[in-house]
Formats: sequence, structure tokens, C-alpha cells
Amino acid sequence: MAIKRHRFKRPRFERSAWREWAIILVPTVLLLGGIVYIASRFIQPAPPNTITITTGGETGAYYKFAQRYQSALKRDGIHLDIKTSAGSLQNLARLRGTTPEAGVAFVQGGTTHPEDSNTMLSLGRMFYEPLWVFHRLPQDIERLAQLQGKRIAVGPAGSGTRNLAALLLNASEVTAANATLVESPGKAAAEALIAGEVDAAFFVAAPDAELVQSLLRSPGVRLMSFSHAEGYARRFPWLARIVLHKGVVDFAQGIPARDAELVAAVALLAVRDDLHPALQFALTQAAAEVHRGPGIFNAAGTFPQSQGIELPMSDVAERFLKSGPPFFQRYLPFWVAVWMDRLLVLLIPLAAVLIPVFKILPSIYDWRVRRPLWKWYEQLHDLEAAIAEHPEDHDKHLETLERIDDEISSSPMPVHYSDPHYQLRSYLEFVHRRLQSYAPDKAGTD
Repeated sequence: MAIKRHRFKRPRFERSAWREWAIILVPTVLLLGGIVYIASRFIQPAPPNTITITTGGETGAYYKFAQRYQSALKRDGIHLDIKTSAGSLQNLARLRGTTPEAGVAFVQGGTTHPEDSNTMLSLGRMFYEPLWVFHRLPQDIERLAQLQGKRIAVGPAGSGTRNLAALLLNASEVTAANATLVESPGKAAAEALIAGEVDAAFFVAAPDAELVQSLLRSPGVRLMSFSHAEGYARRFPWLARIVLHKGVVDFAQGIPARDAELVAAVALLAVRDDLHPALQFALTQAAAEVHRGPGIFNAAGTFPQSQGIELPMSDVAERFLKSGPPFFQRYLPFWVAVWMDRLLVLLIPLAAVLIPVFKILPSIYDWRVRRPLWKWYEQLHDLEAAIAEHPEDHDKHLETLERIDDEISSSPMPVHYSDPHYQLRSYLEFVHRRLQSYAPDKAGTD
């Protein structure tokens, strides 16, 4: 009996290759889809294009700085909505709670509560807020304790001025029990001082504020120089000792007539901790542009400062102040850079998976294509051994050989695997010839 021969057919490459690749790629695509889904859960939505900042009165430094922020942010397509307030304490109140009235606020140093650290972040310390104590006493004073028994305007209730004045007066043992404390807003306090209705008045204001300039030039009104300025700064770390140098306000008129030591709160730019990181970055960049220049009390580059004394520093702001803008923000428009940063959140985990996957996929494909070849080689090897051990089972061996031959011939094979396929068929022919050598007619048994 002769073995049935099968003509070797050219494998159907397209069908075979795509079938194997589909078996490999479908689970791979599902895996990548799962990674994209998981990564997308960590991507924050695109930032809004409007932020609300709460400042102070329209004549104060907070409001003026907010207007400059507004111009800087407008270039990035962000609108800054400015809300006036009574001062730092009201600003903090607007940031608190589950339904805050603002996302950003100027905050005077020393006015925050410890629990504010749970919901707020600092974008940095932005500028000095000098405390001016003007008086109309007949002699100069250098210590707040000298105001005992006097009428003192300490700022309106709820303001940062009132808060700071009370703190320093209490530290100097000046209280409502031994002095008359008058709560009045800045302009009214200045008018009362000039009119002689109060003996001293506290103001927290920029040196170019109208009421400060007016009082520095008012006859009979003196500016107190703090002999304990450094001591206050050591006791209260959110205060700083500063010096108003002789003549710096008006060199022609020699104002002030002598150096004056002052204390200053350091204003913070506070944000809700849920404010989008991209907006935190935009605000920090605008603040750096506005505050990095020199002033009467500071050299260029003094501000912004990344010291988180009262509120924890924003990671975004701290990185910017230490290292400058990130790569995309240096070369791309703001919104394009934001989109690229969000895209990276997807691409990084994808790349971490895709690189090893693309390296291993060809090996998996090769293993899947060669696996049937190895199976047939094993079956032929076993058949060859069986022929040698039991040559009398010629018909059984022939049926096994024909089955293997049919499987090999009917199984599609990618064309670039034709060499191992033809080698396998050569081994098949070898086993066939070995079987023929044990055929009954060759053994003398017809």
C-alpha cells in the first residue's frame, strides 16, 4: 500500500497572518483600553476660564494688585472676577465652607486659623503690608505701651488692620481697659486723627496709598518708629521688620525726616485647595510678574516667596517659584500647554505598557505560528520510534502518517514561515520512506 500523497499548497498568508495577529491584538487592545480608562480617572477636567478673587476696598492695595493680575491673566484667556471686601478676615470667610464665594484671596499674614490649612493653600508671600501708626502726641513715641490712656483708631471690625492692631497692643498691655479703642475705617480714622478726635491711628496700607501720603505731610501728625520692630518680627514669624528710609517718600521735602523702623505683615495669595492646578500655575505666574520688581521696602526679586508659614504651599506654585514654568508652558500658549499636560497623564502609563508589549508581541506571534510545527515534529518523532519498535503495525502507522500529512497540508501557514514548513514536510517524507522500508512486500510477507 502506498501512502496517499498531498500536493503542498501555498499557505493563504493574508488569512493566516491576520487571524493570528487578531488573536494576539484583541486582548492587547482591551488591555490598553483598560489602562486608558484607569488613567483617565486621574485626569482632572479642563480648568474653567473664570476665577473669582476677593480683595479689599477699591482704594486699597489688594484691589489694585488684583487689577494687574486681571490684565496678566487676560493674555492667557482667563477672566479674573474681582470682588471687593472689608478686608482679610472677610476674604478668608469667603474661601471657607462647602460653597465658597471665591477661589482666590489676598490674606494678611497672621489672620488665618489653623483649620484653614485643611482647605486652603498658599501660592506664596507676595508683598509687605506696612503697619503705620500715626499720632499727634506732643513728643515722639517708640513703644506701643506709651499709648495707654489714649484714644486709638484701630481699624474697622473684621479687618486685618483691626486684627493686627489688637495683637500688638495686647502684647504691649494696651487694652480697652486702659485705652479708648475706636473701630473706624481708614479714611474716617485719618480724618479723625487730623481733626484731633483721636490721639493715634493704625493703618495697614501701601506707602503710596492716598491716606498714608496725606498723613506723612499733615502738620502735627507724626509717624511712630518701632523700637521693638525686630522683637515683634521674632515673636510673630508672619511679621517682618522694615525700614522707611529718610527722604524716600519725597526727597525734595525730606519726607520722612528720619529713618523709621516699621513692622509689616506679609500678604499671602491664598487659594482653595480644590482650585484647578492649571489655574494655580496661571495665578502664580501672574503674581511673579506683578510682584517681582523692587519697592520702597524690598529689592527686586524679593517676592514672591515660597515660604508656607501659615498655609501649606501649593506644589504647583512651589515648583514654579523654584524652577520656573514647566516645559510646555515655556514654549506653548497656556491652553495648549494645559492640554498637553493632561495628555501626558495618558501617554506615560500607555508608553510604559506599549514599549514592552510591542517587544514581546512578535515573540508571541512566532510562538503561536511555530507551535503546531513543534506538535507535528513530536508526532512524527513518536511515529518514527513506533515504526522501528512495531514494524508489523504497518497499516496503523500509515493511517497515522496520512493523518499528520493531511493536518500539515490543510493548515494555513504565513509565507515567511515556508522554510520551517518545508523542513517539516521533508521530515514527513523521511518517515514515509522509513515506513516503506518496513512494508510487508519488503519483508517477504505478501
